Amino acid sequence: MDKKNVAYLFPGQGAQYSGMAMDLLASNAVKSLFDTASQILGKDVKELLQSDADTLKRTDVSQPAMTAASLAAVAFLGEQGFSPAACAGFSLGEYSALVCAGIIDTADCFRLIKARGEAMQKASDSLRSAGGDSAPGMAAVVGLAPEQVEELIAKWSAEGLKDLYAANINSPKQLVVSGTFSALNEAETRFKTAGAKRVIRLQVAGPFHSPLIASAVEDFRPVLESVTFHDPSIAIFSNVTGKKISSGEEAKKLALAQITSPVRWVDEEAAVADCGIEACLEVGPGKVLQGLWKDSGSEIPVFAAGTAEDIPKIGNNQ
Repeated sequence: MDKKNVAYLFPGQGAQYSGMAMDLLASNAVKSLFDTASQILGKDVKELLQSDADTLKRTDVSQPAMTAASLAAVAFLGEQGFSPAACAGFSLGEYSALVCAGIIDTADCFRLIKARGEAMQKASDSLRSAGGDSAPGMAAVVGLAPEQVEELIAKWSAEGLKDLYAANINSPKQLVVSGTFSALNEAETRFKTAGAKRVIRLQVAGPFHSPLIASAVEDFRPVLESVTFHDPSIAIFSNVTGKKISSGEEAKKLALAQITSPVRWVDEEAAVADCGIEACLEVGPGKVLQGLWKDSGSEIPVFAAGTAEDIPKIGNNQ
């Protein structure tokens, strides 16, 4: 396999686990990355990565931790001779992709992620306070086509069910919805009646990629505007449009829109598959994106690339 003709796919929130990326610390490049991240964040990234599950679930913790873990895998892969021809990131993972494509540098990435995570956590906390113990969130609807889920949401909304939104179009078999606690509870019953096999609550702190967290956009905007976005050096694809990003200016606009817009991952996967790459690597914690890629039906192989154990095996089971 050509190590320079691969696409890097970066996972988003929900894939985090305590101790992620700690096995990559044998790399000097990873140590340097963690030093930079710790300086920007004002806390030891190694401690952050070893937080307990409940702490890691917080958006203002999971976003910098996941980004550090994913970029650590990039650094480790680089020492093994890998250099991607294309990249894409799922939700939060798009920021690792922005670094990978040369649109923003590592230090600015952590500045942005710190501000983004804090803004989104603040918006989520505000919603939680308004709802008491009934926290809003996200749920994966498995077994219904995304088009069917979107049609049901539109129908139910017209009938009076509010605060339920299509958030992540993950695969031909799965769509994630965002909503208030009451909307998700009601929708779970309705989706199962409509034929969904499962409705799974996600380990995230808020109803992301929906208008419910619109207040985060304005909190994040000043920090985003302060950062220079360069034109991409390799192909990179957008969650908002599902298409290739043409310029740094476009990337900056999309970064703001991404907070409340659905993640069009199915379209993004198709665009990645069409760019001539030989294989995809899931660069970061977990194996969620591998499953979604296989659901897409693409014959292009996908490999785990998030741990020191995974990376030497890339291409072995092709």
